[in-house]
Order: sequence, then structure tokens, then C-alpha cells
Amino acid sequence: MKIAFVFPGQGSQYVGMGKDLYENSAIARRIFEEANDVLGYDLKKMCFEGPEDELKITYNTQPAILVVSTACWSMLKERGISPAAVAGHSLGEYSALVAAGALSFAKALELVRKRGRFMWECAPSSAGMAAILGLTGDLVQKACDESSPVGVVEIANFNCPGQIVIAGEESALQKAMELCKDHGAKRVLPLQVSGPFHSSLMSEAANKLAVELRQVEISQPACPLISNVTADAAESPEEIRKLLEKQVDSSVRWEESIIKLSSMGIEGYVEVGPGKVLTGLGKKIIKDGKFFNVEDIESLEKILDNLREVL
Repeated sequence: MKIAFVFPGQGSQYVGMGKDLYENSAIARRIFEEANDVLGYDLKKMCFEGPEDELKITYNTQPAILVVSTACWSMLKERGISPAAVAGHSLGEYSALVAAGALSFAKALELVRKRGRFMWECAPSSAGMAAILGLTGDLVQKACDESSPVGVVEIANFNCPGQIVIAGEESALQKAMELCKDHGAKRVLPLQVSGPFHSSLMSEAANKLAVELRQVEISQPACPLISNVTADAAESPEEIRKLLEKQVDSSVRWEESIIKLSSMGIEGYVEVGPGKVLTGLGKKIIKDGKFFNVEDIESLEKILDNLREVL
């Protein structure tokens, strides 16, 4: 069975994540200690003990999730499990780059810390995001278009059938939410986030990140890496660099990314990192796919048992 590793993004964090790995794996301990050295503060303590308010600040969340995801991936690699392809949801794309050998762990850490800070600093004070459930992409786009005279509001995430996230300025966002209800959305949920991520309102953050990306060495991925921006394989280092910049203020095309992986012959999907968000989305996209997650020792042993039966 061909498997892909998929890596979660912001929103999957929780206090205590990675603690079990640290206590039971030498390689996981090395990952956390290296992160503390690179960042210059005790990220390990923040992951294990919180407080939650600190952990969920964007410039803390992003490196924290990267570290836990990398620890999980390292433990899978240590046990001889490697992917035929990788993808990551938003921030998770950096974890995917590390797993594909295209970006060093240390450089990825530095980048996501800066990425998180740029996104946090550039976010307009009166803007946000909302999840639209039970509506097609065309109708959500129509609601955004009809709200554009009021302000900026755009589709940020195409997560799975019937789940789309929009982002924008508060007045336009509220109008689009009401229009989505009028168009037949089952639920419209404002999200507790610190900015209108993956919209054109993040263009300043994208520009700042571009400067940092030009100074970082990116290598050819060892396996196909599916980009959020194109929902297709990003092949050359220069293409990856441009797509990482564009990703900040462009829609995350996650549903199409999973469909692309399926078209490549992928049958098993392993969510590598905290939570089961991508596992839930994937089951709605690929009905006959096999989905696993690895976030602690118990889930690691479970997937090893399952994979022994099919590999």
C-alpha cells in the first residue's frame, strides 16, 4: 500500500502535546532539545505545560506544531516507515518539507517562528475567519463576491466537501456569513483566530516572508510534495520558494490536494502530528481511503501494527 504523510496546521495544538513522545523516545527528546536551542526559549515547556493562552499565539503555535510533527515523523522514520508523497495543511507544509528532505529542521523552525510573527503583526484589528458548513464552493464564492462592496472577504480554505473557511474584514465577513445562510448553509461558525489568514489581507506578511525565504537553502524534495496553492507537486527549490510565499495570502486547496494524492495511487494517509483534524477531513474526501494518525506512543504502536498487515 502506498502511503502519504500529511501534516496538520494551526488549530491542532493542545497543552500536553508531545510529552509522551519526549518521555519515551530518545529521538523525540533530541528534536525538542534542538528546538529549544534554535529558538532560544523553552518551547518544550510551553508544549507540555502551557499556558494555553501562550501556546495559541500564532508565533508560538507554529513552531510548536512543527516540533511535535517532526518528532512524530522522526519516530516513524526510525521504524522504517517512509511516505510515497507528503502534504501539509498551511503551516503543516513546512513539516512536509522537512520530511521530504527539502528543508532542514532548524531552518524550518526559524522560518515558521518568523512566519507566525509576520502573520500576527500584519493582521488587521477588525478582521477574522468563519467556517461555512454544507455549502458548495460556488455558492460560498458568490456570497464573497456579493459582499465585496463592503470590504475584503475571500475563501481561505477548501477543506473538504461541505466545509469551506472564509476570511476577511469584519463588515464584509459578517455580510458574507449572512449571505451563506441565505444560500442554504447548514451552519456558519465564526472562528477564534487572530487574523484573516490565507487572504489578500495577509499580503504584507507574504512580502516579509519572501525576504526570509530568499536567504534559506531549499533542496529538491526526495518524494512528491503537494502544494497548498496549486494542489499539485512542487518540484524545484525555486518553485517551492515562490509557493511558500504565495501560500500566506492564497487559499489552502486541501480537498484538491488529497484528491491529487489519491490520483497518484496513494491508498493510506498518515496524519503526522497533534490531533486528528486532517484524518476527519480526509475521510470526507476519499471514502475508501485508509486513514491513520500518529501523535503519541499509543497511536504510533497502533499504526505500526496496522501497517505491518498491509505493507
